[in-house]
Amino acid sequence: MSARRTALLACAALLTGLLPLTAAGAAAGADEPAPVPVDTFEGEVPFANPPAEGLFPWGGDADDPPRLALTARDDAPQGAKVLTGGYDISGYGGFTHDFAFDSPAHDWSAHKGIRFWWEGRNNGKKISFEIKDGGANGEASELWTTSFTDDFTGWKQIEIPFTDFTYRTDYQPVGGIDQVLGLTGMWGYALTLPTGVKGDFAMDGVELYGKGAQSLRASVVTDAAVHTVKEGAAADVRISVATTGSVPIDEPVTVAYETAGGTAEAGTDYTRVAGELTFPAGTASGTSRTVRVPTLKDRSAESAETVPLKLTVTGARAPAENPQVVIDAHGLPYLDAKLPVKKRVADLVSRLSLEEKAGQMTQAERGALGTPGDIAAYDLGSLLSGGGSTPTPNVPEAWSRMIDAFQLRARATRFQIPLIYGVDAVHGHNNLFGATVMPHNIGIGATRDPRLAERTGEVTAAEVRATGIPWDFAPCLCVTRDERWGRSYESFGEDPALVKSMETVIQGLQGARDGRDLKDDDRVLATAKHYVGDGGTGYGSSATGSYTIDQGVTKVTRQELEAVHLAPFKTAVDRGVGTVMPSYSSLDIIGDDAGPVKMHADAEMINGVLKDRMGFDGFVISDWAAIDQIPGDYASDVRTSVNAGLDMIMVPYEYKNFRTTLVDEVKAGRISERRVDDAVSRILAQKFRLGLFEKPYADTSGASKIGSSAHRAVARQAAAESQVLLKNAGGVLPLKKSQKVYVAGSNADDLGNQTGGWTITWQGASGKITDGTTVLQGMRKAAPGARIDYSKDASAPTDGYDVGVVVVGETPYAEGVGDVGNGNDLELTAADKAAVDKVCGAMKCVVLTVSGRPQLIGDRLGDIDALVASWLPGTEGDGVADVLYGKRAFTGQLPVTWPKSEAQLPINVGDASYDPQFPYGWGLTTLTKVPGGGSAALRALALVAAKAERLGADEAGRAAVTKARLLVQQRIGTRITPATAKPFADADHLLLTGRYKEAVARLTTAYKSA
Repeated sequence: MSARRTALLACAALLTGLLPLTAAGAAAGADEPAPVPVDTFEGEVPFANPPAEGLFPWGGDADDPPRLALTARDDAPQGAKVLTGGYDISGYGGFTHDFAFDSPAHDWSAHKGIRFWWEGRNNGKKISFEIKDGGANGEASELWTTSFTDDFTGWKQIEIPFTDFTYRTDYQPVGGIDQVLGLTGMWGYALTLPTGVKGDFAMDGVELYGKGAQSLRASVVTDAAVHTVKEGAAADVRISVATTGSVPIDEPVTVAYETAGGTAEAGTDYTRVAGELTFPAGTASGTSRTVRVPTLKDRSAESAETVPLKLTVTGARAPAENPQVVIDAHGLPYLDAKLPVKKRVADLVSRLSLEEKAGQMTQAERGALGTPGDIAAYDLGSLLSGGGSTPTPNVPEAWSRMIDAFQLRARATRFQIPLIYGVDAVHGHNNLFGATVMPHNIGIGATRDPRLAERTGEVTAAEVRATGIPWDFAPCLCVTRDERWGRSYESFGEDPALVKSMETVIQGLQGARDGRDLKDDDRVLATAKHYVGDGGTGYGSSATGSYTIDQGVTKVTRQELEAVHLAPFKTAVDRGVGTVMPSYSSLDIIGDDAGPVKMHADAEMINGVLKDRMGFDGFVISDWAAIDQIPGDYASDVRTSVNAGLDMIMVPYEYKNFRTTLVDEVKAGRISERRVDDAVSRILAQKFRLGLFEKPYADTSGASKIGSSAHRAVARQAAAESQVLLKNAGGVLPLKKSQKVYVAGSNADDLGNQTGGWTITWQGASGKITDGTTVLQGMRKAAPGARIDYSKDASAPTDGYDVGVVVVGETPYAEGVGDVGNGNDLELTAADKAAVDKVCGAMKCVVLTVSGRPQLIGDRLGDIDALVASWLPGTEGDGVADVLYGKRAFTGQLPVTWPKSEAQLPINVGDASYDPQFPYGWGLTTLTKVPGGGSAALRALALVAAKAERLGADEAGRAAVTKARLLVQQRIGTRITPATAKPFADADHLLLTGRYKEAVARLTTAYKSA
């Protein structure tokens, strides 16, 4: 015990001794229960994740979770150790103590509140403190929240009465939830730490204190904050009394009510009501009374009008906000679904104030809302869920309830403009647990199957819309030119012709090109991203944190810009894509001497090329807080981006500041009202096309199909067709069901690694993070009864097996976090290398690389009998097993060039110097007889290809080139040289551009060089 701590305790004892006995007794609270420890941080509660009891950190991305430790401190307020941690949070982050899911919840109802010791840093930051009430477990419970301000220095005991907690309305749990702080089924607590400041913290002695007085535990709640009603009808507002512990109230509660204020006029728009409700002592918790507010009908067309119902509560805590009745807008032209969209837009825009227009241009992260009432207060046009921003529990019903609650708030605005809610569903509804997760785009590109790409979009759209979400931030139309880029797997490939061919996914998401299908319950608005050149950033050009290439600078000639990076966006515009998202990256066009320009500030490319030249009539949405990267102060960021052509700005946490700044910039004349009207018109047009004005709430009729066998069958086919067979010496593939198989490697039985980043959370995670089938599970299902043994590290004996399957590769990452040089490389891990060496040294072996980009495996290629590029196949490992066991043929082709070494990067089809491990377009097949006939066969195929090209017979032309490719591949075998690789890769590009005759000619050149 330190001298300082001994002195502190001695002083405390002296002060206690000087207190009068009556005061000391009062302080102790003779009839109060002793404090009940929740956490002493002496090691009694482990660091562990649910469902076990434990402390665990969390955050919006890989850098956001705080670092936690139990630290011995001489000045610890209780015991010898305290909980300490460091944090540097850009998105959101904090830590939780969850109680064990397999044990009963805790009962806190006998106590007044919760308290803990906090070591203040006097930084003035608010820290949110949440408790978890009711529901099935700590991750499926209601969250009740409050906060305290760190405006002190040193240790301070923070006491929070349970009456200070309010229900978190952005979370919509389901199952045994009543939105009453019962305290009888508690699952733990959580703290959300400050963002935008680097810091550390120390905490100790979490405990329950005091006696819970029933008079303090009674509260009055209403069924909803907003009650919409047609003009002339009556609104029924249900008012309930509730108690913590769900016991009857022990004294009367009265609720005086009156209609007062608002935009509606008493006697003209509604009948004034006033009165008093009484809940006598002994009334059961949950008892309700109803107040009816009649509205009056007239012949006028009107905007929505509000009738607040003022509640004055005696004997209990009043609701956090008074409910309001909203008389729906009616009779105005923009509400007439029979009118053309253009006329509806013009009518509505003419009615909006500047502030309302600015609100429509604002998009906030749903978790950043100060209160749900901000939706109406700031006339917000849109909300989004960033990666991992999900309701609790993360199930379809919770999503639809959450979004419906947000939409209800938008009904309290003058013109009741619905929100458009967006989400990054980049390979299926990947934020939702149990959804069908498709292969990432790199795998879809490997399928070379445009119709299948469209079907994956259809499944994604159906699952997303069934949860109430009408807008998807997909597809990514980046053309990946350097596999060191952490977003490589978001691209369909390195060839713009391949990317363009896969844009059928837009029709899968949206339906018809004219937008007539967008109102359907299985379609969503698509987003072409990231405009333009995000896949061409130079290595070392990024200025974002520790990123090396993502968000960097794309330096190209105008010719290269047009041919490589712009071409896919022209196709997207032609396909009717509804929105376009600019890139974080900068564009530096060689020869114009302008230097790098941030894409969010590039008026030439957004206004000039995208909107004017290409004729894009949708709206442009910014990326996450991307305008903050534009040089200058915030006002400059706003006017520069809006004047450059951005229509809606994703300002996750700055929605209030953005809206105010935008209004100020317009009033100052630095942004024209015409530019604002254009932006709002574009946004409203898509809302009308989506049918949101007629049906703002979720249509959940398709929810039963989420993760269904029919949807998973599409994902399974996509996984199978995405598998690229790079080598197959001795015909080791397909496997036979009678073979004894030894399976090893880090990715054989890991669903999280198999699905990659952007799965459940932004960065993804290893392990069983959702429902699906691993590669190992798929193999065992494909060969029931066969001996298939698994040893992850290949430590088990290898004797007695016919063949080995080693599944290796990457662990999940997203965006610049995955950049090579930012803690990543293209090499296998030491453990995976050891597994490959051991298995391939003991038996015939098949190696599968589960990864978002090529892996450098050339030094082991001679010892590997069969090599498969599996990419990131999603949740359906059955699809991988289908080709391994010959249920389907291997048909995939490389969407990117497979390099020999990292020093070769960037390396792409069309390069003057081209010496890859495997060329672009390479892909062996099984179950298909490879054409024979050599040069004579190629001459005959050249004639067929020429005729097909002349007649526009694309199917015949593609078939001729495919036969020639298989013939040439067989000839080349493992003897891939620059002389064979370059014409081979060129041929696949020519095939995709419809030049079948020339493609066969290039393949003939490769054949002759082999």
